[in-house]
Amino acid sequence: MAQRPGTPRLLRQINDRAALELLISRGPLTRAELGELTGLSKVTSGQLLARLETRGLVTAAGERSGGRGPNAALYGVNPSSAYVAGLEVLPDSVTAAVADIAGTVVAQVTVDPSEARDPVGIVHEAVQRACETAGIELARLRCFVIGTRGVVDPLTGDVRYSVDLPTWHVGILAGLRTLLGECVIIENDVNLAALAEQTYGAARGADDFVILWTGVGQGLGVMLGGRLHRGITGGAGEIGWLPVPGEPLPSAVTAPQTGSFQRLVGGKALRNLARSHGLATPDMRDAEVADLVRTAIDAGNEDFVEDLAGRLAVGVAAVSVVLDPGLVVLSGDVGRAGGAHLAERVEEAVARVCPSSPTVLATRVEGNPVLMGAIVAALDQAREEVFSDTV
Repeated sequence: MAQRPGTPRLLRQINDRAALELLISRGPLTRAELGELTGLSKVTSGQLLARLETRGLVTAAGERSGGRGPNAALYGVNPSSAYVAGLEVLPDSVTAAVADIAGTVVAQVTVDPSEARDPVGIVHEAVQRACETAGIELARLRCFVIGTRGVVDPLTGDVRYSVDLPTWHVGILAGLRTLLGECVIIENDVNLAALAEQTYGAARGADDFVILWTGVGQGLGVMLGGRLHRGITGGAGEIGWLPVPGEPLPSAVTAPQTGSFQRLVGGKALRNLARSHGLATPDMRDAEVADLVRTAIDAGNEDFVEDLAGRLAVGVAAVSVVLDPGLVVLSGDVGRAGGAHLAERVEEAVARVCPSSPTVLATRVEGNPVLMGAIVAALDQAREEVFSDTV
């Protein structure tokens, strides 16, 4: 089949998109700098900027001194040209953040799920409050990405399986899209944490890595070839179910705490491990385990750290011999609390039992990684739409 030659309109769209992406990634640029980076002449880059400014996508952003002669005008993406929303849904809270098209978070609110009877209502309430805080109309949001625990069906986009969120069932996505618009996406929370790690954290710029989420529950985000790997049913990364020698097999898939790896590194298991080292009290809760890990590291309790690293290494080694990702990032409450010290011990433990020894790093994402990943995903969708509609 003969290929269609590029039309002037198509070429303008390609140039416009390239310019907008540069203005996002490099910050405000002069007309000459933009021309140099895109390969366009000063005249063409000037026409491009004028066209984007007319459409409200680009705005003046100050001046840059060039020595002799007048200062050169700087241009940047107009941050208020579009907005997105990212949400994290937990059993006891729903957090919504609104960001402008440049990626700056302009508002963040947390609401109590008991304030609405259904998921559609509570998501709408959270987003509406975030918009009110930001002083923008809800209609200006171009995309919504919602992070939840559990398995999301990659074909339908619905939550297929979530023990912690029983009201999130098939049909919720359709209800959200009816209320908020078609660009509503539900995504597994650890997958979103992986996006945040790739954009802002320890895996910045990496195309192949996994993120091991360790805390009350366990999860795995898999990035291969720069894309999230979700699996045919969306179940890729449910590492809590990983069979582990010496641990019983799950009694039922409706009881996630019975997964073999979950039994090895979950909250109850780490409380028992801490007690064996004289670190935990009988009334310690799962949510306090991360503080215990941090305290043990600060106190120099290497025996406890080595035992914890050995347990985590079982999961890392299993993933490494199958995927060989090269990089594993420890995240979640325990991974964050353990920091670089725990990551180093896990890397050493994996090297003793695994022929393909990965680099193991602690998360470097500041703030809420699930929420940040949701914003990253929403921005990708919104920019695809906004930046491709310039002529």
